[in-house]
Parts: sequence; structure tokens; C-alpha cells
Amino acid sequence: FKGEDSKEEITILGAYDLHNDKTKKLIGIDFNQLSWSRYVESRRKVALFITKFYKKKDIRLKDLDLKFIQDLEYFFKTELNLKQATVYRSIQRVKKIIQFAISENYLKKDPFHLFKNKKYKTVIIYLTDEELKILEQHNFRQKRLQQVKDLFIFCCYTGLAYTEMSTLSTKNIEIGFDGNEWIQMIRKKTGRKISIPILPKAREVLDKYNDELPTLSNQKFNSYLKEISELVGINKKLTHHTARKTFATTVLLFNNVPMEIVSELLGHSNMNVTQSHYGKVVQKKV
Repeated sequence: FKGEDSKEEITILGAYDLHNDKTKKLIGIDFNQLSWSRYVESRRKVALFITKFYKKKDIRLKDLDLKFIQDLEYFFKTELNLKQATVYRSIQRVKKIIQFAISENYLKKDPFHLFKNKKYKTVIIYLTDEELKILEQHNFRQKRLQQVKDLFIFCCYTGLAYTEMSTLSTKNIEIGFDGNEWIQMIRKKTGRKISIPILPKAREVLDKYNDELPTLSNQKFNSYLKEISELVGINKKLTHHTARKTFATTVLLFNNVPMEIVSELLGHSNMNVTQSHYGKVVQKKV
């Protein structure tokens, strides 16, 4: 009657807007730009779903039920053709918005109460010791392929993610407590400080490029890796992230480095993340 929003009448997209406006102010404090943009994208997907499935512009939070969540999951799988891992993460973001609405007293009952989000069990792709040696010993005539190979090998011995590799500079290389060189950086994804010893193979790559690694986009990097794997006969889908997995498994775990140290070197937010990803690798070793 007064033209004011009632807590009873708030919609799902309205809850997204409240959440996204609130978290936008926390970018650089509790949130990073990438995480925030994923919620903006999540809102777009949910808005598209409501338009296509319900022929409406929005739905009130109090009208959400289990069927809404199940239909949304079906929409992600069929209309958007998302893989199970992406469906899981997409549903988790919607769940986060619902939990936000409950915590802000916009919603009393949780429509997710009886819904079980199927977690996708990833198969960890990494290079074995033999494959890593094959790649190390192979020299490419094309400069771009040789550079990407060098950068990939560098990350196999440091575990740096793409963002950290592309922003690495001499100021990140310091002499550590043991008198050896260490990479000291803040990991952008988690905001945690990472300290990684520079192993001899990684030092070789740094020496080759005078401590200034070549830069190229993640997309091009992965595209060239596809060529590299075909040329050297490694029958695996290689991406930049494969180097990080190789560092954790072939370089660390298979050389008896304890899981908690692996977690620290990877800059994971907690050890559960490391164990859920690499637990099976350890079992395989046993």
C-alpha cells in the first residue's frame, strides 16, 4: 500500500540483488572480483530459467519449493548443457543465496531441505614421472611451443596456478630461512601467503628467461598445450592446472612429502580441500 518492499514479498532475484550489492562492497576484503562475478552470472542463469520454465519475470522466495530446485537442476543439465561438476557448483551458489535470505529473515523455510546436490567426483589428471621426463627432454622448434613447455615444467615444480605464474616477478623471489631461494606470494584465490622452495628444475627455467617468464593468455596456453601433448605422445588432456596437479602428486606426494605440507605449498584454504582432491592418489600409491 505504501509502495515499500515487504519482507514477505521479496523475490529470488531480489535476494540475488541484495546479496550481490552487499558482497560487491566486500571485494578485496572478504570477496574477490572473480567470486563476485560468479554470483552475477548465477543470477543471470536463474532469471533465464524462470523466464523459460515459468513464463514469469521473477518468483517470490516464499513460493520456492523442492520442485523449483529440481526443475532448475534439470534446466542446467538439459537447456544449458552443463557438466555435472558445473551443475553442482551452480546449484551450490543458488543454495548460498537461499541461506543468505534465511539469515536476513526474508525466508522462513529452506526449499533445499530435502534436496541432495550430487557432488561430482573428479578424476585427477597429472603427469607421471615418466611423462614428465619425456616432456622435459623434448625440445620444440617453434618458439611459442618451447616457451609454453618451459612454463608448464616450471609450474610442475612450483605448483603455481596460472594467475600467480603470470604475475611472478623478481620481488617474489627471496632467500629463505635455509639460505635457499623461495617464492613468496599471496595467492589471489584464497588470499593466503604461499612460500614455495625453488627446486633445481624450476631454477633452470628462471635462468633461461633471466627471471622474467614470458606471458600469454590462459586460453592460448591451454591451446598450445593440446598441440604439445599430441606432439610428444602424451595421451592426456593437458591444461595449465595439470602442472599444479603434477606438482602435488608426482613431485610431492610420490616423494613422501606429507599431505599437510602439500596443502601448505598449494596454498589451499584448508587441508580438507587437499585431501578430497588427492586422497585417492595416496591410496593408489599404497
